[in-house]
Amino acid sequence: MYEARIETVMQNLARRGLSQMLVCDPRSIQYLTGAYLEPGERFLGLVLVEGGAPTLVYNEMFAVPSDLSCATLTFNDTEDPLALAAGLLDPSRPLGCDKNLAARFLIPLMERGAASAFVLASDVVDDARAHKSAEERDLMRDASHTNDAAMARFKKLVREGATEAEVAGQLEGIYRELGAQGHSFAPIVSFGANAADPHHEPDGTPLTAGDVVLFDVGCRQGEYCADMTRTFFFGEPTDKQREVYETVRRANEAAQRVVAPGVRFCDIDRAAREVIEEAGYGPFFTHRLGHQIGLDVHEPGDVSSVHEAPVEVGMCFSIEPGIYLPGEFGVRIEDLVIVTEDGCEVLNGYPHELEVLG
Repeated sequence: MYEARIETVMQNLARRGLSQMLVCDPRSIQYLTGAYLEPGERFLGLVLVEGGAPTLVYNEMFAVPSDLSCATLTFNDTEDPLALAAGLLDPSRPLGCDKNLAARFLIPLMERGAASAFVLASDVVDDARAHKSAEERDLMRDASHTNDAAMARFKKLVREGATEAEVAGQLEGIYRELGAQGHSFAPIVSFGANAADPHHEPDGTPLTAGDVVLFDVGCRQGEYCADMTRTFFFGEPTDKQREVYETVRRANEAAQRVVAPGVRFCDIDRAAREVIEEAGYGPFFTHRLGHQIGLDVHEPGDVSSVHEAPVEVGMCFSIEPGIYLPGEFGVRIEDLVIVTEDGCEVLNGYPHELEVLG
């Protein structure tokens, strides 16, 4: 599996006119080798060279699987890891670099002439990761099914007087009880007017009657990420709240209906945005429609008005329209989809229908 992934990346690299690359993103290294390391301030790099063995350069204090599918070079805290990496490169050829190659490593490599040029080439790995294999799709399904089950339990934590932070603090334990590794990102729990902030951080705001309750949550399971948003109502919603909720629901479902191979990302965004604009809430949908997802919760390739590439079979991304009314409330409904041969598969089974809690 890892050999095939590396071969795909090398083919992508060749199409860019490059023959060597330094991959430093930990999740990309995991994708290509099976080893996941968090190096902190230390160097971590996978060197890919045409005609040579992929080689992972890492600090010897970290453990890697015994059956790692690449060669390794280790260093300790008194040694220069860049000398090891540079020794694997052809200084007469340009080097593809990924987005996680920190300046504290890149600049010394440039100063020592490790390559003839340094080219940002993250896309050669990102494009490979964007096309999920059958095994990866199963892992994404499993994580999303766990997220569905978790959402059914999260809503039971909601009670009058409970604070956002109190509720948010209980979510990871539920994920772990359900078999997940924990959060895939810091959860968003928003009550009332706080839900008008798309990236609100849970705080001491207590829940009161009439509030919306927004959960934007995800777990990591089998190393793959889930992500889903549902908005509930604590008490009977007002007519305006119902109108906004139903507009967002229709926008989500309109976007899902147009997903198919060859449809552009921007056209999917437009399908959702038109519904919200026609309802008069266009200025209050303030972000892109979605993002790709996999080993990272946000992967390159967004679902936005400026992304004109077509979607392809195996791509997995979020569809998450929202309406945010400052000082009042906000509503977002988010699902993950995988592009299939003739449309898309929605990974989330938790219902879209308006739900009143309490």
